[in-house]
Amino acid sequence: MTGTLEGVPAQRRTDGPVPGPGPGPAAVVQPGRVRDLRGAGARGPRLRFAEGDIVVVSGLPGGGKSTLIKRAAGAVVIDSQDARERWERRMPGAVPYAVYRPLVRLAHYWGLWRALRSGASAVVHDCGSQAWVRGVLAAAARRRGRALHLVLLDTTAEEALAGQAERGRRVSAYAFARHRAAVTRLLRSAEAGHPPPGCATTTLLDRPSAAAVTHITFP
Repeated sequence: MTGTLEGVPAQRRTDGPVPGPGPGPAAVVQPGRVRDLRGAGARGPRLRFAEGDIVVVSGLPGGGKSTLIKRAAGAVVIDSQDARERWERRMPGAVPYAVYRPLVRLAHYWGLWRALRSGASAVVHDCGSQAWVRGVLAAAARRRGRALHLVLLDTTAEEALAGQAERGRRVSAYAFARHRAAVTRLLRSAEAGHPPPGCATTTLLDRPSAAAVTHITFP
């Protein structure tokens, strides 16, 4: 139930002494550890996790979660953005998103439930503000004897807002503030060496290191 990160420097923050990298080109992230890849540069890391594990990708809205998942995930992908885009294609342009938001959420959670039932490895888009979702994912991972891992994107508010503008879809100031507070709590916990409850590991990425991730795989 460990995660392996290839092609990255051996920087790690933990509660105790920091061991050196394992033999060969890969370093193993033990359960309960935090891997900080911010500032790692364009090394093209491959994030590897055990077969059957679940990876949840969190960060600010517009911070690049969906971009990372679509580019790198080599598993079942559960992304609320995909559900929203499917419903947007079905709905008349004059219908505001708020009208069919409940249907998008229902479709997202239905897809998530099906993925968890299958027992397959999965990468899940998480907005960071819903701790109960990580709790459900952690429980599902434990039932199958596997682990839940968090990949956390550390982007500034300005970067996230620019990302929202680029995709032409902004969240309200209230919602953004709520997401920002939740992600800040996750970051502070990770920087103190503590993955959130239920998560075996946390991997911290900034925009450059996230852009360099080529694969999220479950060999």
